[in-house]
Amino acid sequence: MLYSTASEWLAAPRKRVLFFGMSGLGKTFLATMLRGAGDWFHYSVDYRIGTRYMGELIADNFKREAMKVPFLRELLLSDSVYIASNITFENLAPLSTYLGKPGSETRGGLRFDEYMRRQDQHRMSEISALLDSGHFIRRGQDIYGIPHFVCDSGGSICEVVDPFAPTDPVLDALERDMLMIWIKGSDAHTAELVRRFDRAPKPMYYQPEFLDRAWTSYRVEKGLNEDEVNPDDFIRWTYARALAHRQPRYQAMARRGVTLLAEEVAEVKTPEDLNQLIATAIARKDA
Repeated sequence: MLYSTASEWLAAPRKRVLFFGMSGLGKTFLATMLRGAGDWFHYSVDYRIGTRYMGELIADNFKREAMKVPFLRELLLSDSVYIASNITFENLAPLSTYLGKPGSETRGGLRFDEYMRRQDQHRMSEISALLDSGHFIRRGQDIYGIPHFVCDSGGSICEVVDPFAPTDPVLDALERDMLMIWIKGSDAHTAELVRRFDRAPKPMYYQPEFLDRAWTSYRVEKGLNEDEVNPDDFIRWTYARALAHRQPRYQAMARRGVTLLAEEVAEVKTPEDLNQLIATAIARKDA
C-alpha cells in the first residue's frame, strides 16, 4: 500500500486516497468534507465522465429531444438557443438520464441494443476517468498548491476492472497513486439502499455479462417481450441483484487497500476524525 503503517499515514505531507463502494454510503460526503477543509483536491470520477467524456453525448441527447418540439427545433436550427448539461458534483442527473433504462419506448425506455451501446460508452469513459486521476493529483499540486487528494469513485468501479486478477491495469495504477479505501455497508445498509432505490429508481452502469443475464432472466420470469418491459420495474428488479453481484468484487478490491465500515464513517465529523479512522484501518489491516 502507499502508506504501509498508521504512523506513516498520519505523518504523510501529501495524503492521497480513493473511496470506493456502493453509492449512498458516504463517499461523496467524505470527499466534500475534505474539499471544504481547503487543502484537499476533490476529484469526482462521475463528474469527469459526465463532462470530459460523455458531455457531448449528453448534450446531443437533449438536442435530439428538443428537435421534436417545433418551437425549439426552429430556434436550434437558427442557433438562437444553446442547450448544455448543467452537471455538478452533487447533481449527476444528466449522466443518469443519458444512460436511460431498457424497455418499452412508450414508457420512456430504450431499445436494449441502444441501452447496451450507451452502457459501453460509460464503461470506456469510466476507465479513462479513473486513469486520469494521476494527472489530477499532479494538477492539484502544480497549479493550485493543494497537497492532499481525494478521488470520489462511482459505485460501478468494480464493474470496469477485474478485481480477482493478480494484475489489472486500472487497479494497478490506482493502487500505485492512492490508498484505496472501501466503505463497507452492512446488510441493513443494503436493505435501505434497495428501499431508497425502489422509491426513485435511477439508471446506473452494470457489467455487460451480468446485465445480459438479468435482461433474459427478467423477461423469462415475467413472460414479457422486449417492448413490453416496464423500464422502472426492470431496474428495480435488477438493483438488489446488482448489489449482491458487486459485493465480492468490492471485497476483492479491498485487498489492495483498507476497509472502513459505513457505521464508522457515519461518526466522522471532521477531516481529523477521518485521518484517525484511516490510521485505525491501516493498523487493523497490519494486525
